[in-house]
Amino acid sequence: MTESAQDLPPVHGSTPVRKWGGQMIQQAPLLVVLVLLWLFLWGSFSPLDIVVGILVALLVTRVFELPPVQLSGRFNPWWLLVFLVRFAGQVVAGSVEVASKAFRFGTVVRSSVIEVGLTTTSDFVMTLTAITMSLVPGSLILEVDRSGSTLFLHVLGAVDDDAIEKARRKVLHAEVDILRAVGSRDELVEAESRLRGKVSA
Repeated sequence: MTESAQDLPPVHGSTPVRKWGGQMIQQAPLLVVLVLLWLFLWGSFSPLDIVVGILVALLVTRVFELPPVQLSGRFNPWWLLVFLVRFAGQVVAGSVEVASKAFRFGTVVRSSVIEVGLTTTSDFVMTLTAITMSLVPGSLILEVDRSGSTLFLHVLGAVDDDAIEKARRKVLHAEVDILRAVGSRDELVEAESRLRGKVSA
């Protein structure tokens, strides 16, 4: 017995296209982060590097089937600009500090591995914070505990309690700046309150 035409399930020829388009929109923030990371690692922003970065980002997201990035729905261009300016200042200051330590002949520069718990539970904000700190000379992310929202950093020259606490505050400041630009309001309020408590302490 054959099924009648009205009993057959509807066929939507454009469904795979819409599904692929939706996945690309969800992956867009991750693609942007991967392209920026590629450009910063190469230290060049030429059109060729941008095209190659886009191709690499697409390859990574297609091959490894990364989960879609959940966004807060907020975007503040002003605070994004503030974040980028502060980040550029940290890069310059970190470069000067690392260079000064490198030219201290006869002295051994010590470092520490520190643990910093973040307020956010957003993979996007956590990733941006980790990338930001890794791109600042003198600090490097060693591990990210996604379930515990915790970063583990290697920090050059952080050998006493004051230096370690200063490094922790830098991470929390970066998280707050990113939350102000693209994070949720609830997490921003909590992170700002936590940072004020650390500064006053």
